[in-house]
Amino acid sequence: MTAQQRAALKAIGDGVVEAVKAAGPLGCPGGSLYAVLMAYGCTLEQYQQLMEALVAVKKLEKRGELYFVVEAK
Repeated sequence: MTAQQRAALKAIGDGVVEAVKAAGPLGCPGGSLYAVLMAYGCTLEQYQQLMEALVAVKKLEKRGELYFVVEAK
């Protein structure tokens, strides 16, 4: 992966985290996030990998089909 690709992926991840944060305390539905990313050419597999990565690095938490921002402690 090139530096430019890494920067693009980070920007996408940061945008997803900001969108989840904007959804507020009730959480952000995963389907809504996928629909937006799909409009820009994101496949289901890419979406799932991105969301799994954001959960793994503790940027997001998944409860059911909702995502929540993990607040820094």
